[in-house]
Amino acid sequence: MTGSAPRLLVLHAPDWGVRAQSRLLGIRDEASVVLIARGRVVACSPAARAEGVRSGMRQREAQGRCPGLHVLREDPGSWVRAFEPVLAALDDALPGWHLLRPGTAAIRVRGPARYYGSEKAAARTVVALAEQHGAADARVGIAAGLFAAELAARAPDPDRVRIVTGGSTAAFLAPLPVGVLGDDELGSLLPRLGIRTLGAFAALDPDDVAARFGPGGARLHLLARGRDPRPATPRIPPKDIDAVIDFEPAAERVDEVAFGVRAACGEFVRELLAARLVCTAVRVELHGDRGEVDERVWLHPRSFGPSEVVDRVRWQLQAAEELRSGVVRVRVSPEAVDPVHVHEAGLWGTGPEERVHSALSRVQAMLGHRGVLTPQLSGGRRPADRQQLVPWGDRPVSVRERTQPWPGALPDPPPSTVYEVPRPVRVEDAAGQPVTIGDRGLVSAAPSIIVSQTGTRRDLTAWAGPWPLDERWWDPASARSAHRLQAVDTTGCAWLLVLDDAGWWAEGRYD
Repeated sequence: MTGSAPRLLVLHAPDWGVRAQSRLLGIRDEASVVLIARGRVVACSPAARAEGVRSGMRQREAQGRCPGLHVLREDPGSWVRAFEPVLAALDDALPGWHLLRPGTAAIRVRGPARYYGSEKAAARTVVALAEQHGAADARVGIAAGLFAAELAARAPDPDRVRIVTGGSTAAFLAPLPVGVLGDDELGSLLPRLGIRTLGAFAALDPDDVAARFGPGGARLHLLARGRDPRPATPRIPPKDIDAVIDFEPAAERVDEVAFGVRAACGEFVRELLAARLVCTAVRVELHGDRGEVDERVWLHPRSFGPSEVVDRVRWQLQAAEELRSGVVRVRVSPEAVDPVHVHEAGLWGTGPEERVHSALSRVQAMLGHRGVLTPQLSGGRRPADRQQLVPWGDRPVSVRERTQPWPGALPDPPPSTVYEVPRPVRVEDAAGQPVTIGDRGLVSAAPSIIVSQTGTRRDLTAWAGPWPLDERWWDPASARSAHRLQAVDTTGCAWLLVLDDAGWWAEGRYD
């Protein structure tokens, strides 16, 4: 039964991320282009696919299959900025669009169909509008439910419009492979159980699916049956609320610029509040007298006030290396906004959390952007690699993802104290001889004593390991090979010991 699913129109622009980044760099749409993240292909152009390049492929393999390949680093922010003119044009003609992701948006089809006379006429209008504003090869799908409508938009059709009539959603979905559900685990498991299509999955008893696959499996089972009650929530169209301050003559001092932008930053925040919005990320552009530009996006743990915007302008100017002349223009624009009610204080306030935020923000204003740091966990094989200090208010952007497997990492729990600079030690056996570890990971003798650099001796009662570490062997400049041991002394304190080419080190302590 599909009566509960709203009937939606979905616009889909294939390969939007690739096209957006290619056009930004002046690369032709017909060229072979891939987007790379963490050494693997995340998206590719039709020309690259024709050469055998596929998503998930390693960069080197992709370049081997297509020697003339343009390799670009993935930049999702550029996808959003490139799609904004398309959404603005669609909003002018048909208000109420819901952005699913850059290149894909949805709207309830009932209003547009009534206005243009039919669903097909509305779909053709949307395709024409999208093409006029840069979304070449845009397609439209119409069906009951967001899931089915998006699959209809992605389905190849010479007319570029696919309409799934009322009551036939389940039949449209039935022959599709279970991989379109977007769940890698379920998409791998179901074919091994003999269930290869959505129709076969939908035929299973809902109670059995919920018992076997849990709430997530039950939700996907509803999608396979054509029951998707998710609405197309209209987005909040961004308003052009930029603060632009020109200096004539050029401002040479930081305090002069900070004073000059104060009034405009206050007006910037007030205009956002008048639109019932608050800014959680702000973009600051500094233009020099010789044409140079310094640009940065600043984040906030809550939302920006006028003085906090001024602080970001001041901090950026203090750290700006690109500016070699006086400042002639400052532009402040909202990079990310939220509805104001999301950040409203509770009836009785937020108590200690609000006071902590206020205190840290004041200290940061006095000491600078990196004057207040908060610890965040990162990925890595060594304890020191897993530590990351982030300025207060910034979201952590880690170059080492915690979710990666990190083969060779120590088993949990990690040491509670990690020395910023490892401490040199000697590790000896019961006979007082240095303990060594061979290439095959064999310990020459059981560790019995740790001797610190000051001569302090600690007798060991237990030890475990070794765990080998072999990092970046392909780069002699940064390669590291080491062995790690965990050892407990007579006081009950546990140590993380590391043996490398330079000798033994105490890298951390388990308190």
